[in-house]
This record gives sequence, structure tokens and C-alpha cells, in this order.
Amino acid sequence: MSGVSEEVLNFAVIGCGTIGPTHIGALRQIDNVHVHALLDTVEDRAYAMAAQFDIQGVYTKLDDLLGDPMVDVVAICTPSGTHADIAVAALHAGKHVIVEKPMDISLEACDRMIAAADETGKKLTVISQHRFDHATQFLKAALGNGQLGKIVLADAAVKWWRTQEYYDSGNWRGTWAMDGGGTLMNQGVHTVDLLQWLAGDVESVYAHIRTSGHDRIEVEDIAVAALTFTGGAVGTLTATTCAYPGMPVRIDVIGTEGSATIEADTLRSMTLKKGDTHLSDAVASHALSVAQGGSASVVHAAAERSTAADPGAVWGDAHRAQIEDFLHAVRTDGTPLIDGRAGRKPLEIILAVYESARTGLPVKLGAVS
Repeated sequence: MSGVSEEVLNFAVIGCGTIGPTHIGALRQIDNVHVHALLDTVEDRAYAMAAQFDIQGVYTKLDDLLGDPMVDVVAICTPSGTHADIAVAALHAGKHVIVEKPMDISLEACDRMIAAADETGKKLTVISQHRFDHATQFLKAALGNGQLGKIVLADAAVKWWRTQEYYDSGNWRGTWAMDGGGTLMNQGVHTVDLLQWLAGDVESVYAHIRTSGHDRIEVEDIAVAALTFTGGAVGTLTATTCAYPGMPVRIDVIGTEGSATIEADTLRSMTLKKGDTHLSDAVASHALSVAQGGSASVVHAAAERSTAADPGAVWGDAHRAQIEDFLHAVRTDGTPLIDGRAGRKPLEIILAVYESARTGLPVKLGAVS
């Protein structure tokens, strides 16, 4: 783009667990970026990932990484409850920050991150890559154009499967202190973000949570909530990791002039009263894999792309699109689509669900700190 600086930006990925390879793979699809370094407090894990992706810089201490003048941007891929401390330190060290979902596990932590970005002028984005799926972008535009009329009902369901071994695989998993919650906070946060982005701000929630299908976890593996939206619509939110063998995420948006369904990251249908219909029989294979407790990685994206009915619904492509949006904001001193204030919104909804489940009462947004 004319007038936009295209100097190479050097990235460091912090956290060499499950999601790190997705960030590395997405970055390698983008021009004028370079993965300069990795950091993990477990030295063997850091060096193993560095060898896998031929990355030269390896750190085990955050201060050492943040003192590296070559690092322009950090991507935080660590347990949820550590996000704010790392992000605030990185922003004050002069680095731009990409942080994986959720933003953190408390609104106070989110507010510290937002304040640090404001104070330093550095850019902050929270990963909610499904906003960049073709299906989501298409439906968002249709809603913006008024094609579905006034939204009256909006539902979302995340009915996934996770084994007991999944929760036993890390001592932070399934804890309030580090996970911040269960199926809603960890698996459902992306869908909560999409639901409120499509249907509008949530006004209040009334919810129940349960731990029914797993042992040795503190947090919920089932959550259900009734929602009211500020625009007048109502809706439901369901999330679980008990649904063997795992079903793709589904979002239904019902308007006065038509209805639409997103399932498995694809637009399964949009039908309007005036006669227009959009249909797809395809599902994104990675969406089913993740729902069933498997993995999805840009390492396998080429094979998926070769058989995908919708090439834009391939795992990692939405991460790439979000990072590109963020880099444009860095290079033009603009605002990314999902800045800190946008990243805070789904967390506020989830914490309101937990508060409602705890008290047995409806909770208005803004009432939870």
C-alpha cells in the first residue's frame, strides 16, 4: 500500500506449547516479517521448537528477551493467567504485542494491558481469528447492510470433547488461577466474541455451570446461559467439553428478514425473505478435528487447502489475516480490528456468566469487576 512502511518486523514467540506453531506458521506466510526468537521457561521445549522451525534466538528468561533490541513484536502463547504480566512488561519495553485468547482471566488484568498500550503508544491485539473467517466476514457485512433485518434471536453452541488426559496434561489446566475458567473461558471464548460481534453488545446474562464429565478440575465443563442484547434480541450460549465425540461450533442469527447459520467455520446457510439463499455443504476439516480434541496446525494446512471447498476456511489462514491486520495498524499507526478494548468484551461476558452461576441471579454487564 502506498505510503505504508514495509520494513521487516522481527517477532518473538513466547510460549512453545500447542499454539506456538500456529503463530510461527502464520507468520511465515506474511511478507516482511521474521521469526527472530522463541522463549519458554522449559529450556528443552524452547530448543526443540527452535530446531523444528530453524529459529536461531532462544531465551528462557523474559527480561533477556525484552532486552533484545532486534525484537519488534512479541506473540504471547502462554497459559491464560500469565498474559497480562508478560504483555505489560513487553509494551513498556517498547514491543508491540499479540496475545492469544483469552486476553487474561480478570478484567483488572485486561485493563492493565489496555492502559500500558495507551501509555506506550505500542499496538496490542488479542487473537480472535474467527472474525477473519470468510463466513464471519460475509455475515457481518450482510448484517451491516440490513439484509437480515432487525436481529431478534442469536444462539451459539460449542459442544466439544476433551479427554481426562487433556486436563491432566498440564498442572495449570482446569484451574481458576491459570485457566480462569473451563469450557467457556478456554474453548468457548472465540465463539462468545463472534456472537457479540455479530449480534451486538450483551446487556445481561442468566447462567448455570456444572462440572459433570471430568475429574480433578476446579472449573466447569458445561456452561449454559440465557442472554439479552442491548439491541433488543435474546439468545442462548452453550459450551461443553463433555460432548463425545465433539461437534463443530454453531452460531445461528435470526432476523426479521432472514436467518443465517455458521457451522464449522463455514456459512452453512443464509436465507432471506426476499428470496436470496446462500448454502454450503462443506465444513472445515480442522473445525471438526479441534471439536473432537485433535490438533490443527498450519503445518498441515497445505493438504487441507488442496481438498477444501472453501480455501479461505483452512486452519491458520485466519491467524494470518488477523496478524496482517495488526501489522497494518503497526505500520500506519492505526487501530487493529481487535484491540485491547475489543479483546476485553468476551471476557466480560464470560465473567458475568460465572457470577450469575455463582449467585443464581441475572447479572448485568458492567456489574462484574
